[in-house]
Amino acid sequence: MEIKISEGIKAKLPDMLLGVVEIEVETGNTTDVLKRLINDRVEEMEKELTPEKIREMPAVKANKDAYRRLGKDPNRYRPSSESLLRRVANGKGLYFINNVVDVLNLISVNTGYSICGYDADKIKGEIVLGTGEADEPYEGIGRGTLNIENLPVFRDEEGAFGTPTSDSVRTMVTENTKHFLMIIIAFGNREKLEEEMEETVKLYRKYAGGKNEKLSIIN
Repeated sequence: MEIKISEGIKAKLPDMLLGVVEIEVETGNTTDVLKRLINDRVEEMEKELTPEKIREMPAVKANKDAYRRLGKDPNRYRPSSESLLRRVANGKGLYFINNVVDVLNLISVNTGYSICGYDADKIKGEIVLGTGEADEPYEGIGRGTLNIENLPVFRDEEGAFGTPTSDSVRTMVTENTKHFLMIIIAFGNREKLEEEMEETVKLYRKYAGGKNEKLSIIN
């Protein structure tokens, strides 16, 4: 899939990297083995995490700083990784959706990266990362109409379909998803991003029948 970062984003966020993983998957219920893996990790993190520690995690801090540079309040519109980590810190754990989404959430809390995940077959044409416009229509998963003005926003030929705060209903992963697109939002550290992308593929191979993956980094 062709993915570009707009010149406007590049000017304000020159250190932004997009870690792109395209992979064929078998979406289904989360197995007990995967649930145990996630719950064990959550229990371990819950003992150590505080709101202050979450804010200072390099990946979380970089994402929040990026929101500020774009003119969006990151405490009102939190990056998805921070929202997940705060759930863990508050003892709420991670909810289970399906194996593909649940692996994504596990990777996000492990790394602090905000990660976008889409059913690639629902995306039409070229993908461009830009910034949201005032009153631009967007329905976030579980959030209803979302004000995406000044947020980083992925668009295709039909309009906005993704942000690092909330993925959209239009391109959401369901039990019918077979072609999965994951985009990791990162800043600066290319080597670490490459390592995490390789680990991501291993998890999808093990827990979601992942195969025929394509990896790329865009800046």
